[in-house]
Amino acid sequence: MTDSFPSTGRRLLLVHAHPDDESINNGATMAKYAAEGAHVTLVTCTLGEEGEVIPEGLAHLTADRDDALGPYRAGELADAMRELGVTDHRFLGAPGRYRDSGMMGAPQNERPECFWRADVDEAATSLVEVIREVRPQVLVTYDPEGGYGHPDHIQAHRVATRAVELAGEPAFRRDLGDPHEIAKVYWNCVPRSVLEDGFARLRELGFGKPFPGVASPADVPGVVDDAEVTAAVDGSAHAAAKAAAMRAHVTQIAVDGPFFALSNDLGQPLFATEYYRLVRGTAGAAYEDDLFAGVDA
Repeated sequence: MTDSFPSTGRRLLLVHAHPDDESINNGATMAKYAAEGAHVTLVTCTLGEEGEVIPEGLAHLTADRDDALGPYRAGELADAMRELGVTDHRFLGAPGRYRDSGMMGAPQNERPECFWRADVDEAATSLVEVIREVRPQVLVTYDPEGGYGHPDHIQAHRVATRAVELAGEPAFRRDLGDPHEIAKVYWNCVPRSVLEDGFARLRELGFGKPFPGVASPADVPGVVDDAEVTAAVDGSAHAAAKAAAMRAHVTQIAVDGPFFALSNDLGQPLFATEYYRLVRGTAGAAYEDDLFAGVDA
């Protein structure tokens, strides 16, 4: 099962809840490592069927009319991955295996097929198969709150965490491949000071430039005190690729220069440097600038 993935070389696995999460959170990181020759694998847990649609011309895709949005967003994801130079992107289990759960407390949370209702061990087993095939040294996902409390983000954290445990267990499902220990696990995050500086730049432009309003820092997932951040990946050389990947998610994101907005039309900073917390493994430096620091490829 591992013939396509040599034992040497850098291999990065990212686990995200919906199409567009990867480009917003890790687009510059993914583009940087892909450009440097690392094998970058993205696993997306749902098709994002419950997302709100920004362009009026695509309003027919909304979930309250039919199920056209999920496949459309899968196409957006494929376009985004081309912009980032990532060739290995998959859906957990299979495309549409787990349905978008909607926001916390929404009636969609009660659907038996939604990701929020998935059995964690069952979903993790599908991810174990990917881990044992690709054999990544580094995994990136959300914190236990999913960054901002979305049920699918929380579940993605749970599934990724469990899969890391099971993938390294010699007695677990040897039919899925040889056990593999992931050396380092990171959670996405944004340092509070960086976020505040970004919002200050946006407010200097005044309302209406480029968006009619400014989001609250509380709307940004994964904001933490600066002292909790352990790594910063400078993706400034790949800022254009990140912005292009975000634009590819046209139903979900509007991009204007160094800022973007979601369906609420409230501006947020678009960060080319992306930040992480190391939660498993040994740091290669007191403050890392490389997620593979200290890893023997």
